[in-house]
Amino acid sequence: MDTYLLQIFNGISVSSIFMLAALGLAITFGLMKIINMAHGEFIMIGAYAAYVIQNIFSQYLPASIFDFYFFIAIPASFLAAGIFGWVLERLVICHLYGRALDSILATWGVSLILQQLARSIFGAPNVDVKSPDWLNGALLIHPGLQLPYKRLFIMLMVIICMTAIYYLMYRSNYGRKIRAVMQNRAMAASLGINTRKIDAYTFAFGSGLAGIAGCALTLLGSIGPTLGTNYIVDTFMVVVLGGVGSLWGTIAGGFLIGTGNTTLEFLTDATLGKVLIFTLVIIFLQWRPKGLFTINSRSLDE
Repeated sequence: MDTYLLQIFNGISVSSIFMLAALGLAITFGLMKIINMAHGEFIMIGAYAAYVIQNIFSQYLPASIFDFYFFIAIPASFLAAGIFGWVLERLVICHLYGRALDSILATWGVSLILQQLARSIFGAPNVDVKSPDWLNGALLIHPGLQLPYKRLFIMLMVIICMTAIYYLMYRSNYGRKIRAVMQNRAMAASLGINTRKIDAYTFAFGSGLAGIAGCALTLLGSIGPTLGTNYIVDTFMVVVLGGVGSLWGTIAGGFLIGTGNTTLEFLTDATLGKVLIFTLVIIFLQWRPKGLFTINSRSLDE
């Protein structure tokens, strides 16, 4: 039972990363109807940004403040991935609205370019990011069950990000503009909303969220140029299962897939567990093609 509870806890922590990465994809996909196959590379960019910040602290700053580097790495990962996302939107994505198949091919090509760029800069082998000392160790529940501080910190970080996203999307003027464009772009434009600016900033924001997810992944293992490819399929699955453009759906989808995958892997094995979770998602989407949560609007019902 202790082993199973630990697996569930690990599944929840991985679910948290899925939620964070998928939220950016849900926002951009729901807003612009662009299938961004390079979203996984924004996760990779965020991870390497944390690696760079770690090296700066270890090589150029006093050792006494090294343990605080992660508080700088989180916003640095967000900014690095966000800037790359903004550039991608301005140079490529803005020409692909309404062309879903073309966007798949173009962003897949961008993902290969970014992977090769990472290999050229950091090398092909994976690299490790050293965790701060205060994240080492585990919270002792009882002798058979210990919860690692790293995973607890990831969950806390995701809760903070989720809260910030909620207030941005549902309590700010900018969030109202985003939701207006998501639900009816033509009507929002007729009311004076600059949809092109909303597209660019929102794509950058969604990319930045993926960067934070990449920063969190550095606490769980080594990182490399193909880091994002390990998560892109699960991220898309979270978005589709939860409902495109739905904040609550993305949270629910990430939790179900993360914990469900962990449970099935515990009961069977890694390969069969992944096959079973895919099968269950496919069966569910046959019943509810729009996912767990849907956004009701005239434009989406047409």
